[in-house]
Amino acid sequence: MPPSRKQQVIDLLKSLETRDPVPFAYVNPNKYIQHNLQVGPGPAGVAALIKNMPPDASVNTIRVFEDGDYVFAHTEYNFFGPRIGFDIFRFEDGLIDEHWDNLQETATEPSPSGHTMIDGPTIASDLDKTEVNKALMRRYMEDLLAGRRETFPSYFNGTQYIQHNPWVADTIPGLIAGLQALAAKGQAVVYKSVHKILGEGNFVLVVAEATFGGVPTGIYDLFRIEQGRIAEHWDTLEAIPPRDQWKNSNGKF
Repeated sequence: MPPSRKQQVIDLLKSLETRDPVPFAYVNPNKYIQHNLQVGPGPAGVAALIKNMPPDASVNTIRVFEDGDYVFAHTEYNFFGPRIGFDIFRFEDGLIDEHWDNLQETATEPSPSGHTMIDGPTIASDLDKTEVNKALMRRYMEDLLAGRRETFPSYFNGTQYIQHNPWVADTIPGLIAGLQALAAKGQAVVYKSVHKILGEGNFVLVVAEATFGGVPTGIYDLFRIEQGRIAEHWDTLEAIPPRDQWKNSNGKF
């Protein structure tokens, strides 16, 4: 029996550190679609990435979730500098066929409320509410994209809302103040479109295209839902390089 899909993902990511060749067999050797624009296409791109890892590389997957054919992981990386990343893998016929990710340099200081980018609950609960929670986040993103700000308080567990973005404090006033402070520094966050909404139980990941300070950016937002409200949030922001710098032609999303 092969390991579970979640374990396969954990092992494949860990192989960046260990260089263990076994997890590489989980990747489809004939069709692997790579959306990390800094990695070459296909299995050869992954092999080259592993080969070029510095000897002190470290990989620590904090949480991993599964939604149909997709497994998504939240991981602490340290190679060529510390980063926090979300990785999404799509399985087909028992093999990993496609990969997306979004990495942000790890914050050197805790958030204004003392959180790191990765601490907090790691295990999904309310597994019977996956579709309800995904639908909630779909409505939230539709309201966000349409600028229906008056609806926002209804989505959040306002006084208890926990924020892991390194620039933003807990609670809804903290969120608003943090976003306004970023905008005042010329770093406004403007969502353009949603590409994926994946979930397991009370955790939902939203993959969106945005601009951050006017720069095209991928934003991956992970939400923990509690009793129909957003209770906790983690994210990563990664600038999308100009097309002439892409190492594959598959696009970010």
